[in-house]
Parts: sequence; C-alpha cells; structure tokens
Amino acid sequence: MSAKVILLIEDNPSDVALTERALQRNNISNTLVVAQDGQEGLDYLFGGGAHAGRDVGALPVLILLDLKLPKVDGLDVLRQIRADARTRRVPVVILTSSREEQDIAAGYDLGVNSYIRKPVDFAQFSETVRQLGLYWLVLNESP
Repeated sequence: MSAKVILLIEDNPSDVALTERALQRNNISNTLVVAQDGQEGLDYLFGGGAHAGRDVGALPVLILLDLKLPKVDGLDVLRQIRADARTRRVPVVILTSSREEQDIAAGYDLGVNSYIRKPVDFAQFSETVRQLGLYWLVLNESP
C-alpha cells in the first residue's frame, strides 16, 4: 500500500516550513509533497515536467493550495484540477493569506472544498492544520 500523500502547492519557504512543523507537531504522518509553483503542482498531478513517469493514478488524499503562485496561479491550478475527471474529486483546501472577497468567491465557484486564511500565529496555524488533518484525513469519506 502506498503512502497517502498530501500535496502542498506553496511558493513561500517559510509557509512550507510552518506547514511541515505543524504536521509533525500534530502527528500527521502522511507524506508531504511540496510543489513550489502552480506549474510544478500540475506537473505532479498530471505526470509532466520533473514528474514525468510518475504513477498519476496515485492521487494525493488532500491538496493544500496557495493562491498567489508563480507560473500558474492557484485559481488556474484549481480550474485544471476540477476540469479533469481523474482529479476533480480530490479534496482541495485553499490555504492562503488572501482576504479578497473575489478570491473566496472564485475559489468556491471553481469547486474548492474549503477556503482557509492562514493564521499568522504559529499556535493558531498548528491548530488549523490539526483540524484540517482530523477532518480531511480521518473523518471525511473519500469518493
């Protein structure tokens, strides 16, 4: 049985490190795959670029998606995820610092499962990650 992967699409190294620490602190032992821009995230999902040859049938159990990304922005990544029959049911949580109402509306219009603003404080961020893990990795029934 292969490891259940969480795909984190995030370009800020500090936020990647915070997410890794929060997962460890909360004993969430899923494999974390980090894509540093939107294109790398799409390449991971669809087997392109540096991920050519990867078994694209092995989908992540959860995608944590930032919005403000280089190369392909988060909403375009979400659009492509939802447009493909193979990936459209993978849970996607937008985890971003954006407070723009238009980003929230666009995310839900494109089919995001949840939109969460990143807390600034590590303790709050860690608690957010704990709750995400509990809900999406334990309680949620996958399709």
